[in-house]
Formats: sequence, C-alpha cells, structure tokens
Amino acid sequence: MARQLPRWSELRELLQLRRPTLSAVERRLEAALSIGDLRAVAVRTTPRAVFDYVDGAADAELTARRNTEAFAAVELVPEYLSPVDHPDLSTRVFGRQISMPLIFAPTGYTRMMHHEGEAAVARVAARHGLPYTLSTVGTSTVEDVAAAAPGSEHWFQLYLTRDERLNAELLDRALAAGFTTVVLTVDTPVAARHLKDIRNGLTIPPSLTLRTLLGMARYPSWVLNKLTTAPITFASLSSMSGGTIDAVRVPDVVFEPTLNYRHLEWLRAHWPHQILVKGILGPRNARRAIEAGADGVVVSNHGGRQLDRTPATLSVLPAIRDELGPDATVILDSGVRHGQDIIAAVALGADAVMIGRAYLYGLMAGGERGVERAVTILREEYVRSLQLLGLGSTTAIARHHVRVP
Repeated sequence: MARQLPRWSELRELLQLRRPTLSAVERRLEAALSIGDLRAVAVRTTPRAVFDYVDGAADAELTARRNTEAFAAVELVPEYLSPVDHPDLSTRVFGRQISMPLIFAPTGYTRMMHHEGEAAVARVAARHGLPYTLSTVGTSTVEDVAAAAPGSEHWFQLYLTRDERLNAELLDRALAAGFTTVVLTVDTPVAARHLKDIRNGLTIPPSLTLRTLLGMARYPSWVLNKLTTAPITFASLSSMSGGTIDAVRVPDVVFEPTLNYRHLEWLRAHWPHQILVKGILGPRNARRAIEAGADGVVVSNHGGRQLDRTPATLSVLPAIRDELGPDATVILDSGVRHGQDIIAAVALGADAVMIGRAYLYGLMAGGERGVERAVTILREEYVRSLQLLGLGSTTAIARHHVRVP
C-alpha cells in the first residue's frame, strides 16, 4: 500500500485539544461523569468525619445497600419506533409542572458539608424548575432559602417537636415565606445509631476525637470557610437556646416518640396547603396517612439512616401505589443515583423521586457548582435513557417498561 505524509489539515481535525481549565474545582467537576464520580471527589475534598456523616447509615447499613441494589436489579424494556429526539421531561406534582420528576430532599447539617449550604442547593433547584425541601434541622432558615431563590417552589420538612408553640411557629414562618408543601417525617420517633458518627465524635452535641480533629485539619480550605462564615446552627430552632449544635439536643427535643395519627390531624388543621407524610413503607400505613389528612406520601426509609433491615423503597412502591390509586401523590426517596433509577421509580408508581446523598456529594465536591453538576448528570442520564427506551416523555413511562426480580 502506498504511503504518504499526513497533511496538516487532516491532523488538525484529529487533534481537537480542549482549552485547559484553570479552576481546580471546575476540573474536578468536569471530570465527574456520574454521581459515583462526584462521591469520589467528595472523599478527597471533605474531612472524613463529614463525608461519613453523609455517606453512612444506621447500624450495619443493610438498608442503604438494599436501596441501591434494588435499583441495580431492575431491567429496562425498550419500545422503539417512536420519536425521541427531544423528550419532554416535565411532569406535574400537586397540579404544578416541574421540569423533570426530581425533588431535592431535606438534609440536616448542610452547611457542615459546604459553607454555601442550603442557599446554594435552593438556587440550583430554582434554575432547573425543581422543588427544594428545607429540613427542620437545616442550617438555614425558611427566610434564608426564600431570599436565596425567590419565587421558586419551596417545601418544608417538619419534625413535629414536643413543643406545640414551636410547631406552630415553624408552620407560620414557612407559610409567610411562601412555602407550598409540608413534608412530615414520621420514621424518626427516636434517633438511630450511626456507628461511623459515634466513632468520629460527630454526635449531637459533638464529642470530637483527636483523630477527627487532625483529619479535619488536613483540609485547610474547608476549615477556613467554616471559621470565616456564620456559625453552623439549627437555624429554624434558633428560639431554643440559640439553636446551636451544642445547645439543642435534637434527639431529646425534636424527635417525638409519641408521634401518631392525631399529630397528623393537628397538622392538617394548621397547614392550609399540601401535606406529604415521609417514611411510609407499607400500604396500610399509607392509606391511614391519607385518611388522617395527608395529600400524599413519600415512600422512604430515610436512606437507610433510621431503622436498619427495612425493605428497599423500590420494592414496596408498587403495592403502595396500588393501595392509594392514581390520585394520591406518591414520591419515592432513598437510593436514587442514576437517571435510570428515576425511570424505574416512575414506572413502578412514583410521581417523582427525591435525591439527598446524590446532590450532597456534589455540594461537598464543589459547592453550588457541584450541585449543578449532580443535576446535570442525572438529567443527561434521564434524557438519554428515555431516548434509548423509545419514550418521548415522562408521561409515556409505564410499568411494562421495567422488569423487577
């Protein structure tokens, strides 16, 4: 075969060099192609005790593994010969359209993971047209979140405390700040045991070990940001001894071991908008929650962070949807790491999913930019998977598009 020297024009087409990224954070985020990649970045950029708090779960962490294993076991059944060039990702939750079936779950201690905290997450949610849920034990107030992302869809996760006056104050403030939905968490009558946090001293109040403090010192940027920004507090609980981490014994004050359906009826009488009950794992429990005044449920095992050995949420979702019928709002939480997980949940009966760890990995990896990267990854995976399934919209997803063992 005759040979010839290559022409520069031909080489130029092959050598498409990317312009170098100067920002170390941007380089790390650009290289992250999955939520697992963001998790790997978070390990390298966050003190181990803080990462363990996000990544860990209760006791032997069996439930946390079951959640992800249940999604991994799902088989997707494509349906081709349909237009899929521009899938419509949008769906409706409580009659309001959101850009895709994705909701930001409530998380505590958020400014500990990154100093930008809940405000950064709320801004990303607003840009993508998605609801953001602020936790009762969050490190920002409802007013902070409303100011960070004005006019957006904000929900408030409520732990009903033993103080009825405080409960009413929390609801009044959320209502005044324009929050549209209250998410009552019911799977935390008492605090679970997180072995990693106990060993790290990351308890409430903190009891840090020398090893934990030395580990934090290895991350000077994280330490500097913590020392030069406002102290971390349970912001919504500021009326309780200033709301500081040391002063507020959350397990003793916030978690209510006598929580029952009468509390839900009280909430229904005091909140004029939508109510979701989070922590439901059985059809009977779901039905009774609706009968007591809830507008829907969040099928959740708290990401495996409460009672260990509970079933994966995906495995109980179909029975709960069948029990409640098509009209009640059903959201799935716990274990979502990929756009295909969203498809599996919607196919088996969820109106949308909640993500927690998935965006917290991004937050630890790069603050607001990291959360943005997490959403972009999930969105791209979701779009591509819809196209490969031959589905032109979220509303086209049906049970026959998945098989579960």
